[in-house]
This record gives sequence, structure tokens and C-alpha cells, in this order.
Amino acid sequence: MHDLAVIIVTWNVRDLALDALRSLYADLDSSGLSATVYVVDNNSSDGTVDAVRAAFPAAHVIASAENLGFVRGNNAAINLLAADPPRAVYLLNPDTITQAGATRALFDALMRDPSLGLVGAGLHYGDGSFQHSAFAFPGLRQTWIEFFPVPGRLIESRFNGRYPRALYAAGDPFAVDFVLGATMLLRYEVVAQTGGFDEAFFMYCEEIDWAWRIRQAGWRVACVPAAPVIHLGGQSSAQVRAQATLYLWQSRLRLFARLHPAWKQRALRWIITLGMTRLAARAHDPALRDVYLTIRRLARDHTGAA
Repeated sequence: MHDLAVIIVTWNVRDLALDALRSLYADLDSSGLSATVYVVDNNSSDGTVDAVRAAFPAAHVIASAENLGFVRGNNAAINLLAADPPRAVYLLNPDTITQAGATRALFDALMRDPSLGLVGAGLHYGDGSFQHSAFAFPGLRQTWIEFFPVPGRLIESRFNGRYPRALYAAGDPFAVDFVLGATMLLRYEVVAQTGGFDEAFFMYCEEIDWAWRIRQAGWRVACVPAAPVIHLGGQSSAQVRAQATLYLWQSRLRLFARLHPAWKQRALRWIITLGMTRLAARAHDPALRDVYLTIRRLARDHTGAA
């Protein structure tokens, strides 16, 4: 059994994907891990497939004829692993730069603790500054902060689902509700047990839902600050901002229906309705204004279907 299958899903981010793969392969070469890399391309128009095949002939490139999205793209590669399963599956965003030793640190942290089913890296922005890598499951307080002003000290606190920076600075793995989807390393048995991403989510919140199901199945989730990865963030979704905003809130409504009881869902939809009304009134972009009004309607009409 080989150690690791790495899966990267791309859509019109050729240069970023090439940088991500260069840093990943450099780290793998010095890690001592046996690994296979899969690149699933969602019908990019920027030459990603040809560029990856030319630069990294060892990578298994899956060129989709349609945009599968992040969820189905990852699942397409995960489904190929059943015939020869690895010890762990590493889902890595194409807008990442792996720092030396990160992959091994993640893998070792996961395998050292038999209660862990999922771990994520310690993330930093492109300028090297701190980035939150893990969060508490979203609820009323985090949703309120999305739309309305609160004291600044609450933004970086547990009130807003953040973990203390002191935990990151200590360097040791620490328990979290979920890790950011940019880096997700899972035991293969957890993947097989929980079934991968739920394809009801086209994009956004899929990592939260999966982490919730992993925890429901009895596994723990942790952040590993000693595994440093640069995460540039949002490069694919930035290409279609209005559509991405709609996907985000559609996914959040679906997620809330799974995580929370009916009374909390009603409160969340009330907050979203107020917030979207506020955003629509201030929007200068007609496309975004229409999206905010659509989300407001969805929040009002949402049936709670999960």
C-alpha cells in the first residue's frame, strides 16, 4: 500500500496550478513518502491540461469535458483509488504553495494519532502573513458578523468561530471542528467510510459538511500548524464573483439545514434575509444586487431540505 494520493482540481488557473505542483513535487521528493498525484481539470480554456502534462508527466491528468466543480472533481479522482487504495488521500487546492516538510508533517500527524481522521495544514497568505486554517462550525454568531458591525475584538475570537492564535503558535496539532478545504489530508478508511464529498454541494461548505460527517462517524479533526502551506485563496471563484456568491449562500442554507435544529434555522434565515436586504441596497453592481435579492428570496423560501 502506497502512502499518499494527492488530488488537485483545476479550472482556468494554469500558472497557479503549475506553481502548486512544482512546490508539491519538491516537497514530496524529500519527504520519503510514496505518492501519486492526480490533477482533475474542469474543462479549462487556458491550456492547463497540456501544460501540466508537459511539465509533470508523472501526474495522472483527468481532463473533464465539463466543469464538474470542486466537489465532483475531487470525487472523480477519489473513486479511482478503490482498486489500489493509499494509506491517505490529500486534497490540495491549486492556489497553494507547499513549504518544505509540510506534506510529511501532515502525514505524520495523521498517522501518529489513531483517533484522527482528517488534518489540515497551517496556512499563510502570499505575503507570509497568518491565515486562519480551521474554524468552528458556523452558526448564528458567525452569520450575524457576515452582515452587521460588531466590536473588532470579536472578529478574531471564538465568537466568530476562530481558534486562538496561541494554538497555532504552539505548533502542535489541535482539535478543531473543520479545516479549510485548501488542504485536507484524510485516512483512506475515513474516505471509504464517509463516502467523500456530498455532491449536493457544487462548491462551498462541502469541507464543512464532510468534517461534520467525519466527526459524526467518531473521528477527530485537527489543524497541524507545523505543516506550513501558502494559500493564495479564491483564484477560481474570483473569475465569476456574482455566481460564486450565489453558490456560497445556496450551500450555506443547505449546510445549516443539516447542522442545526429548526428554531436555529429560522433564526439564521431571518439574519440572512436582513443582511441581503442591506447588501442589495448598497450594491453598485447590478449583477451582484440581483444575486443578493435572489439569496434573500431563497432564505425566505428555504424548506430546510438537506
